[in-house]
Amino acid sequence: MVKIIIFLLLLSSASFSKNVYERHCVECHKKLPTTLQRIFMRYLLVYSGEKNMKAGLRHYLRHPSKEISVMYPLFIDNYGIKSPTRLTKSELNEILNIYWNKFKVFQKLK
Repeated sequence: MVKIIIFLLLLSSASFSKNVYERHCVECHKKLPTTLQRIFMRYLLVYSGEKNMKAGLRHYLRHPSKEISVMYPLFIDNYGIKSPTRLTKSELNEILNIYWNKFKVFQKLK
């Protein structure tokens, strides 16, 4: 019985140690054939900067539709459109900041 309780505590603490981006984005996207980095590059290509990209992603996550998605039609036909986010405004902003900082290319170019 004690071993089960310890195991459950370790399991729950492992999920709490992940940040909001890892819990809400990485968990779902790891099941898709396109990486979050490739999706980032698509958004960057369409929106061309941090402010516009974050605004576009924020709008899409709140009001997802095929018409405003940056993904290819074949991808959408195969995997569909996500459900509107249930994240709070602060969680969504935190995720967008983490996402931007993780994959931004501007400081990595030499």
